[in-house]
Amino acid sequence: MNYSIVRYIIGKVLYFEAAFMGLPCVTAIIYQEHSGWAFFFTALLCILLAYLLTRKRPANDTFYVKEGFVTVALSWIVLSIMGALPFLFCGSITNPVDALFETVSGFTTTGASILKDVEILPKCVLMWRSFTHWIGGMGVLVFLLTFIQGHGSGSHMNLMKAESPGPSVSKLTPTVQSTAKILYLIYVVLTVIEIILLLLGGMPLFDSLTTSFGTAGTGGFGIKNDSIGGYSPYIQIVVTIFMILFGINFNAYFFILCKKFRQAFLMTEVRCYLGIIAAAILMIAWDIRHLFPTIGKVFRHASFQVASIITTTGFATTDFDCWPQVAKTTLIMLMFIGACAGSTGGGIKVSRFVILIKTIQKELHTLLHPRMVKKLKIDGHTLEHEVVRSTNVFLIAYVLIFSLSVLLLGFNDFDLITNFTGVAATLNNIGPGLELVGPTQNFSIFSDGSKLVLIFDMLAGRLELFPMLLLFVPDTWRKY
Repeated sequence: MNYSIVRYIIGKVLYFEAAFMGLPCVTAIIYQEHSGWAFFFTALLCILLAYLLTRKRPANDTFYVKEGFVTVALSWIVLSIMGALPFLFCGSITNPVDALFETVSGFTTTGASILKDVEILPKCVLMWRSFTHWIGGMGVLVFLLTFIQGHGSGSHMNLMKAESPGPSVSKLTPTVQSTAKILYLIYVVLTVIEIILLLLGGMPLFDSLTTSFGTAGTGGFGIKNDSIGGYSPYIQIVVTIFMILFGINFNAYFFILCKKFRQAFLMTEVRCYLGIIAAAILMIAWDIRHLFPTIGKVFRHASFQVASIITTTGFATTDFDCWPQVAKTTLIMLMFIGACAGSTGGGIKVSRFVILIKTIQKELHTLLHPRMVKKLKIDGHTLEHEVVRSTNVFLIAYVLIFSLSVLLLGFNDFDLITNFTGVAATLNNIGPGLELVGPTQNFSIFSDGSKLVLIFDMLAGRLELFPMLLLFVPDTWRKY
């Protein structure tokens, strides 16, 4: 393990976190809130720690897959710990575990909360909660890559692989740094467009910013206790559309920018993603048709919740925990499917299910024709064996972590649906579950030990499991 480069990159991350805290500080000045000092003091602390970690540049600045995974995992942990301090300093949250839970939920774009009443929080705290979604949506290290010079393209790619969601990660341009810049440009432009559309709908600027940050990062922290339920139908429709847009593989937007429209619209994963959304909306709309007075409201609420759950955003316009069983079961299935790879959404990812289905089809054909040689292809490209293998290993690790987490939460003695959907909501970075962790409830019911389990699940889910799991492998820490 090249400890010096890991230390150096974490220091760089802390510099950026200090800069990010400038937004809640400005918010506090605008609204004349004394809580802003908590963010200012934490920013100074981040700068001090960053200076100590980066004052000595590493002699060997090249890092490989192991360093990339460990750097990403530790960076997210440090980022979350420092990001939790303002909650404690200003007194909005008094329990350190709760503060860490809320912050990890923000950065991992989960949106699960331990707060019972968010409307009593200062504006600067609300801004920080929502801004953590936007920071974590595209990835902290991906953002860092747009500024890092040197280290080599291979080193950059190792960081990007460790943080970017999906079974495989590829460069859109010859250099990883250029790819990171393009991804963030698309991310910023979509966010700005949503802010403008929300403002045109009469939403206040503060609400537009926080809602757009939550939508872009597919996070789901609301600034109202009823999430998005109290806003107009126009606002809900705009948020629905942008949740779906941010759940699409950003490669499709790159193809559109390059005027490769056919290549963008023929992406198998994107077509499957949109097909699943359409089918789920129709199924849920039929099942809840008797709960709302008009067909327009039926489709508006069905579309919103399908978009919110499959993209793992977690916003809500209604208490879907009161919906019929078919509707709730459909939403639970969408929790696991998740959004596209290369998006800001969580879950297992549509691409992995596409690969899994194609693998099953190949196995069935092999049983019928043992001598047949059949290659797996997606979008005309042959899938490498390494991608198929990593997908299978991911699913095995996912099931093991999920099962163990549900078992550990069982010690709280809550019902199985609460524990099951609580883990599903955190490991898939969604936010609300069902029963005691439903859209009108929160995660404060769990013990500190259970919250630590869920914190691990949120980090593991956002980082695609393996960066977090590597921290527990002894060979990871051997120095060379």
